[in-house]
Amino acid sequence: MRSIGEMARDSGLGVSALRFYDGAGVLVPAWVDPVSGYRWYAPEQLGESRLLARLRRAGMPLADIRLVLAGWSRADTDLVRNLLQGHLRRLELGLSDARVEFSTIRALLEHRENPMTSLRTASVRSVVCAPALAAALDAVRFAASTDPELPMLGGVLFDIEGDALDVVATDRYRMAVARAGIDGHGGPRVQVIVPSPLADAMRALLTDDASVQLTVDGDRVVLETGNRQAAGQCLDHDFPDYRRLVRLPADRRRALVDVQAFREALATGPVRASEVREQDGPSCDLSVLKVTAEGGVTVCEDDDDDRDDVAVNRDFLLDALAAGAADQLILEFGAPDAPLVIRRTDTEDTFSLLMPVRPAH
Repeated sequence: MRSIGEMARDSGLGVSALRFYDGAGVLVPAWVDPVSGYRWYAPEQLGESRLLARLRRAGMPLADIRLVLAGWSRADTDLVRNLLQGHLRRLELGLSDARVEFSTIRALLEHRENPMTSLRTASVRSVVCAPALAAALDAVRFAASTDPELPMLGGVLFDIEGDALDVVATDRYRMAVARAGIDGHGGPRVQVIVPSPLADAMRALLTDDASVQLTVDGDRVVLETGNRQAAGQCLDHDFPDYRRLVRLPADRRRALVDVQAFREALATGPVRASEVREQDGPSCDLSVLKVTAEGGVTVCEDDDDDRDDVAVNRDFLLDALAAGAADQLILEFGAPDAPLVIRRTDTEDTFSLLMPVRPAH
């Protein structure tokens, strides 16, 4: 038997914490001296106390901890696993919400420091080359979110600054950025989020080589070509600070791939069908990529435990390759947990990022 002091020392829980968990019915001593009131713990309770300490550090509510300990004592692994997975999902959703809120706060702070960078209140009237804007929309549209719980990602960002229009889309698991030149805008930076259906309507107008008129007036955006136009309200949300997200280390490995051959290798190569963690995206077929010594990329098995291998959602990668619209593309690899970058060979301003996937075990 262990005294409460010995239990505190060996478990990492304080004496006051052990008293609290006794009172809460979470970890009750095996015996309490009826005269002195001293608490004594059985040897098998040490493992439970250490588990309790870990669950508290992970922020699990006491009600769930009580159930975990009950399932642990009777070896009900399914119950324990479900409770752990449910708590992890809540933590991940909370982290996602926190990231969105912090992104909004950063945008508000930037505007507070420099009011001339208003995102949605300025007016813009500029001329854009139709083929350039069509190519930009084609390069990013696949990455726009369809998740109704993330309305700020349910469109395409038009980021206008100087003589450049950056077009951006992301669903958290992938991001695509493309640039088109504009004429006639000499004012401050302006951002608007064009809803995906309106972005598709704009793309349908861009069928020839003429220039088109792009007008932003507060929360309304209009694209005009000849006697046709696509117009509508912008999304009343703040887009994540994508410029922070695309700042990647310079020491990344680059590999030039033949797109057709690489697509065939992905389609016929080994895949891992796996349940993945919620923050890594939906369940998917994973392709494990390896950069060869010759500077190429192979699709390999994932059982060699090579720390330099990168596992990605195969369908997402195929989408990015198709959006690249080129015979050859550059793949940039960083650490296994860093984004995979797919770039065109003729410009640094059009690229997509694909988050790697760490399978759940």
